Amino acid sequence: MMSSVSTTSFLGGRTLLAPSNGTMNKSARATWMPGSKIPAYLDGSRPGDYGFDPLGLGEVPSNLERFQEAELLNARWAMLGVAGCWGVEAGGFGTWQEAPLAAQQSWGGIDLPISNMSTLVGFEILLMAFAEQQRISEKDIKKRMYPGGSFDPAGLSKGEGFESLKRKEIANGRLAMVAFLGILAQNQAYPEGLGPVQALLNHVADPWHVNAASNP
Repeated sequence: MMSSVSTTSFLGGRTLLAPSNGTMNKSARATWMPGSKIPAYLDGSRPGDYGFDPLGLGEVPSNLERFQEAELLNARWAMLGVAGCWGVEAGGFGTWQEAPLAAQQSWGGIDLPISNMSTLVGFEILLMAFAEQQRISEKDIKKRMYPGGSFDPAGLSKGEGFESLKRKEIANGRLAMVAFLGILAQNQAYPEGLGPVQALLNHVADPWHVNAASNP
């Protein structure tokens, strides 16, 4: 009897399993680069796993779990950060650099009972410390990453498409981390405080002269 799988080929960044009878298995493993060698410990079971670990940082199982958790949390913060940078400027409340320095802090045009930046930072640290303490007290790493319950009021984690949502979340989170690096780079290039919305408008108006290559 012929074995079900005998060779491995690469096509468009996907590792295709080729049965020895000449037919092609429809299942495919997405890879970060066509022809790349996938480490054995990256088996595709984790959301967003495309076999990328050239330095072998995830070879130790406990490290791999910790890196996965850290990436997901940073991805979520990046999505919030990018949305905040855009939202405050799009809403007409100044740029993200100016908003925290305002004499009177506000949210959505509503004045808050916070008089200065130090009070705001201290308040945020207390809230974040409490939330993080509650999270790390959970020993199950899967529950730490996807707690559900009151953290999922829409009940998305109970649907059949939950695994697909995990992949979409990490994909958008990785994009947001790159986007936030771009926002920081643009802020360094324009120390006068150009925000991401205005930077995009300037680029759209003259893409050939206003781009990353033309930054001062």
